[in-house]
Amino acid sequence: MAILRAIVAGERDTERLATYKHNRVRASREEIARSLEGNWREELLFVLEQSLQLYDLYVEKIAACDQQIERHLKTMTSKLEPVQPSDPIALSAPREQPRFNLKDQLCRITGVDLTRVAGLEVQTVQTIISEVGVDMSRWNTEKQFASWLGLCPDNRISGGKVLKSGTRHVVNRAATALRLAAWSLIRSQSALGANFRRLRSKLGAPKAITAMAHKLARLIYRMMKFGADYVDKGMAAYESKYRQQQMKWLAKQAASLNLQLIPAQEITS
Repeated sequence: MAILRAIVAGERDTERLATYKHNRVRASREEIARSLEGNWREELLFVLEQSLQLYDLYVEKIAACDQQIERHLKTMTSKLEPVQPSDPIALSAPREQPRFNLKDQLCRITGVDLTRVAGLEVQTVQTIISEVGVDMSRWNTEKQFASWLGLCPDNRISGGKVLKSGTRHVVNRAATALRLAAWSLIRSQSALGANFRRLRSKLGAPKAITAMAHKLARLIYRMMKFGADYVDKGMAAYESKYRQQQMKWLAKQAASLNLQLIPAQEITS
């Protein structure tokens, strides 16, 4: 952005423009200087200037929206005791982040920290809360909540025969946010991440995303309705539990065939 603004201001020296590069840019100043060589056509410079002005206008409008959101959140009933506010957002924070501590406000009105659940970022939680609210009493059970979001199977059955299976088509920003959160677990080293990868290998990506979004919805319901904190037991704990379940299933299958499972170490000894 510093380079673009310098170009609009009239700077044409590529070596000087390259000195404005951000420290996170991997390209060297020499590479950037070579990439900035051009004929500086007047009509393209005009388009660049217009685009920067529009960008600044959008940033200004987003900041105004953030202020309005913060004012509205402060009017909502608090479910937690007043706490010491966290440090204000630094001016160097990414522009897509709100300019106030959104996480503290969301924790205050929900009574729990939903961001402790893997995959649920602050703005994902904001989207969900803005769509479903903070009153979970409207749904008697977590199954009803997941069904309202369109994350439950909707099998069409006639005469005992399934004519069509799948989820209902529901236009809901919360459901979309949950599906995006589910996909973000693909590389997570949490128990939910391990669960999603196993579902993906077994069911395929589309069904695994819906299944994991369904699980996230149930977790959100429990946390917000009962005020329970989420504790991630980790990927190793999940793998251990899954292995125990597999062993129980294998033992049951063997018993149905009048067989008995014997651990490998007992056979070798």
